[in-house]
Amino acid sequence: MQLFVTAIGTDSGKTMVSALLCEIMGAQYWKPIQAGTPTDTDTIMGLVSSPAVTAWPEAHRLAAPMSPHAAADQEGINIKIDQINMPDTKAHLVVEGAGGILVPINDHDFVIDLPLQWDLPIVLVANLYLGSINHTLLSAAELKQRGAKVLGIVFNGPANEASERIILHHTGYQKLFSVPQLPILNKLVISQLATELRPTVLPMLLTSN
Repeated sequence: MQLFVTAIGTDSGKTMVSALLCEIMGAQYWKPIQAGTPTDTDTIMGLVSSPAVTAWPEAHRLAAPMSPHAAADQEGINIKIDQINMPDTKAHLVVEGAGGILVPINDHDFVIDLPLQWDLPIVLVANLYLGSINHTLLSAAELKQRGAKVLGIVFNGPANEASERIILHHTGYQKLFSVPQLPILNKLVISQLATELRPTVLPMLLTSN
């Protein structure tokens, strides 16, 4: 199973969800484009416990913590997505995007173009806040317009049943799982959450492929 984790915006919880998915699946991890430090790869490897989880090097590691198109421009780089190749692996793989689905990579391509290029199913992370319904439905509309295959939504943050219900109703997506507001985030927390979620989430992922 290989999948792409994206979100409705920056700081929605993609890296935390990616760590959970890696731990649940015993998957390898890959961040194609990294902008800024500390890297999400380093964060992931600091959160997972399973020895099966390894990380592939980024295709582009950019210094500035900003949109990839702007960070690349500062370094005189024009990122060409058709020159970014998927890792050569038969293992489960979690690929994490940068920011939200319409974060620009260059003057023509967006983050969402990466999973479409590789025909990867998508996990959409939606953190719940005032305005998140609008942002999630707009993201879903864009994904549908582009013909993206979406495995489902992960809700992140304090539970809001009304928001979750209306989002699922209008998108038609399935809810993969929810992550509560976490006061701390470390290996133990990720391991415990993965253990709780694995019996229900793993079959959903594997049967969706």
